[in-house]
Formats: sequence, C-alpha cells, structure tokens
Amino acid sequence: MKTLIAAYSGVLRGEHRAEAARRENKNGGSALSREGSGRWGTGSSILSALQDIFSVSWLNRSKVEKQLQVISVLQWVLSFLVLGVACSVILMYTFCTDCWLLAVLYFTWLAFDWNTPKKGGRRSQWVRNWTVWRYFRDYFPIQLVKTHNLLTTRNYIFGYHPHGIMGLGAFCNFSTEVTEVSKKFPGIRPYLAKLAGNFRMPVLREYLMSGGICPVNRDTIDYLLSKNGSGNAIIIVVGGAAESLSSMPGKNTVTLRNCKGFVKLALRHGADLVPTYSFGENEVYKQVIFEEGSWGRWVQKKFQKYIGFAPCIFHGRGLFSSDTWGLVPYSKPITTVVGEPITVPKLEYPTQKDIDMYHAMYMKALVKLFDNHKTKFSLPETEVLDPVRGVQLLEGATANPFLPSSLVHLVL
Repeated sequence: MKTLIAAYSGVLRGEHRAEAARRENKNGGSALSREGSGRWGTGSSILSALQDIFSVSWLNRSKVEKQLQVISVLQWVLSFLVLGVACSVILMYTFCTDCWLLAVLYFTWLAFDWNTPKKGGRRSQWVRNWTVWRYFRDYFPIQLVKTHNLLTTRNYIFGYHPHGIMGLGAFCNFSTEVTEVSKKFPGIRPYLAKLAGNFRMPVLREYLMSGGICPVNRDTIDYLLSKNGSGNAIIIVVGGAAESLSSMPGKNTVTLRNCKGFVKLALRHGADLVPTYSFGENEVYKQVIFEEGSWGRWVQKKFQKYIGFAPCIFHGRGLFSSDTWGLVPYSKPITTVVGEPITVPKLEYPTQKDIDMYHAMYMKALVKLFDNHKTKFSLPETEVLDPVRGVQLLEGATANPFLPSSLVHLVL
C-alpha cells in the first residue's frame, strides 16, 4: 500500500511541475523542457513503483510456486476422499430439479459403459500430462528410478510397497507422465489397480480411468494380461488395507506373508513379477496406531472384512502453514525404485508348491532391492525390511469366489 501511495504522489508532483512550467514560461520553450522533465519524472516514478510491487514478498515467485504445489496436492487428496460421494449426491439431487434430464442421460450412458473399467478403461494422455501433476510431483518431490529394462514382448505385475496412507508415489509415477514413466519404460502401458468400488461412483470413475487406473479384480487383470496384447504392466499395492494400518513415519514394514494371490495370477498368465519399493511413502502422513485388541483396531478389522478397506485416523499439515494439522501431506521426498523382473512361466493350473516357490523368490528380490538402495535415501545400513512378518488381518476375511484370496483386500 505504501508503494502505491508513493507512486501516486510521484504522479501528482510531476503533473504540478508541468502545470507550473506552462504558466510561468510564456515562450513555451523552457516550459516544454520542464513539462518533459515532469513527464519523465512521472514515468520513472510509476516504473519504480511497479518494480517495488513485483518484488514484495506476497508476490514472490517461489512462494507462489509453493502454494500452487500445495493446492495441486490438496485437490487430489479431496478427490480421493470425497469426489465420488459428492458427485453421487449432486446427481441424485439433480433428479429433483429442472435439470433431471441431464442426470437421466448420464445414468443411461453409465449403464452402457459399466464394463469399460474392466477392459482397462479410457486413459487420456492429455489428463496424464496436466500441468497440475508437475506441481504435485515437485511438492514432495516424487521421482521414479529405473534399475532394469522391461521387454515389450512380456506382461508384468508390479508389486508396489509400502501402501502408505494413500499410495501417493504409486499414483504420481504410474497414473501421470510427470516422472516420465513412458520414456523410462518405452512400449510399456502401466495400469494402477485400485479398489473396484471406486468405479461404481459417477464422475470419479471417469477421472480415475483417464489416468490409466483400473479395478483390482480378477476380471480386469485376466483381460489385461490375456486379451490386451503384450507390454502391459499392472501395478498392485500388495499390502492393501492391512499394510495401511501400520503406516507411520520412520517405519519400513510390508505385509506380504499371506499375500500370494498376485503370484498365482502371474503364473496363470505367465506375467513377470517386478518388485517395487517406494522410499518415503510412509513419511508423508502421521497416523494414530491402535494396538491389537483395542476397540479402534476391532472397528478397523470389521471395516476391512466387510467393506474391503480399513478407516485410518491420520493427519498432515494445514493448507497455509506446516505448523498446523490438515489433510495436506507433509513435504517429504518419495522415491519409487522399480526392481529387476522375475521371469515367471505360464501355468494354467499352478500348484501351491509353484505359488510358494515364486512367492519366496519375490520376497527375496524385494529385500535385495531395499538393501541395495536404502542408504541412498538416508536409511542406516542396519535398517532391515522383513516381508515375512506382518499384521495378520487377512486371516479369516470374507472370501470372494471371483478373486484370489489376497486380492479381496487390495486397495490403493
């Protein structure tokens, strides 16, 4: 404000000097020169004021950039949490208004389009390349590390670890192009597998499919690995709801001991297994951890058993300050390392022995991947990843006859 007042004062002084010069000098020559000097003084004052305005702190480029990053992350978090429910309520309300025909048209189209997610959806390169995802990436920041080439003549199942609260690294690296996944793995089409219930939500399903996200169910995975050619990579967050319950900063554990359904699928389709570990995924949110036997853990188990996900009590930072609580995740680096693929034969009817053998190979490869890279991301040499131990939340869960046992509870 002071800067604007100073500029305005400079303008007035310049005008007064020019007017006085015109009155005092009848010949006009000296008055012209004075008037010119007044004009130049006015222009100089305005230019100086503008320079001062654009140098003030609230218009600082780096701060504006940071706020754009925060907003880009918050919009995705809110989309993840409430977009589906909000759009469902709005459409139902539309039925009671003069615009009811729009809701009827959408639901009619939805009925015809119901099975599209099961066939890989409708990915949009335009959506995957939105500028907002660049701000999303730079907020943490997030990066994707390639360790080995992938053949375009094969199909793949990526096991993503750990789940974290929202799987932010999985989304940014495989559902957008800001970390150059298509350039690092040319000819490979990534499909991030997400809880199938999300694809029953109007509008949200379109948003998810545009990024190359698909339902994590047997029909979808069978289609992509058998009827969609080669070069497909399905990213499954293997630990699912059970793993999210143990997510907390400073903790690197994965729930893998009883998760063998993804291995069975890989054997049935001859899809190579690719261990993937995301360093920093557990650092971006703080969570209230309920002890085994507590009422809180009992509620979480019931939700997981009957609905397929476990509610978590978590928090990040506030929208305007990192010193307050809110839904915005903390700005911590997330680095997703894609390991060496494990060649898997095609067995139409794999035995339990086959499944156990390749599951053990996968666990060994995941531990090796973690050990080879942990010191690069500020973890001590003594840090150990043990995929054998894990929360036994998958035991006794309600089975779905159409899903491999572990895929019942896979959730992003």
